[in-house]
Amino acid sequence: MKIIDNKSDEYLAAKLRVEEEKKFYVHLGTYIVMNTFFVILNLVTSPNHLWFYWPMLGWGLGLAFNALKVFGPNAIFSKEWEEKKIDRYMRKDREKH
Repeated sequence: MKIIDNKSDEYLAAKLRVEEEKKFYVHLGTYIVMNTFFVILNLVTSPNHLWFYWPMLGWGLGLAFNALKVFGPNAIFSKEWEEKKIDRYMRKDREKH
């Protein structure tokens, strides 16, 4: 019975992680869309007074902290990241042939 509980706990932990990653990517998409809007709005309404970088900077810092929380400090270019990328490319190559 304990094995089933452990698998259930593992599943719930993995599901929670996937949900957190999904929220991060929604946050990233919103950041890109809104900051594109801010740049256009700024350049159209007051091109001599650039302010768009302030919300971009503040929000970007928040997004960076969110990324650290979701993916961890070594998420990019870590050994685990390399192995996942290698596995992904090998799987894609196998599917092609």
